[in-house]
Amino acid sequence: MQTAQQTMVSIPFPSVMGIHAAIAGKPIVWGVLNINSITDNRIIGTVNFRGTPIPINGFWDENTKQIRFDSPYATFSGNLTIFDEPQIRIRHFILNGRLIMKPPSLQAGEYGTWVTTTDRALTGYPVISGTLPSVGVFLTSNILSQLQQNNVIF
Repeated sequence: MQTAQQTMVSIPFPSVMGIHAAIAGKPIVWGVLNINSITDNRIIGTVNFRGTPIPINGFWDENTKQIRFDSPYATFSGNLTIFDEPQIRIRHFILNGRLIMKPPSLQAGEYGTWVTTTDRALTGYPVISGTLPSVGVFLTSNILSQLQQNNVIF
């Protein structure tokens, strides 16, 4: 009998992340990505762009820090970056990459980009990062913070 393998992953879960997507270079939507669980490299969660949580399923590769997940309307792929701000003891978890819209979306076949972030208190030693993350990271973080302050239910 084989048991499920539990390994530590660098993406915090469960987590609520602010997400921004652009399709064909046009900013489309802001929303919320929920990663409910990561077990045996399988991701389960929801993405919510228009008020209704849509299920996502995908894969996480801890070695390469790559993620891939599908919703009924799009396929997302990307990478994890960690950016620490030791002065304020905050760790930013940033996922960003490309997406392709799929049927039944009216934008099926269109490509785009996405970025999502969540913050946690920095415990332990900071990760040394050579570059600042994009402005989109801080915007998604601010949008998520505002939604939480206004008690918006995810």
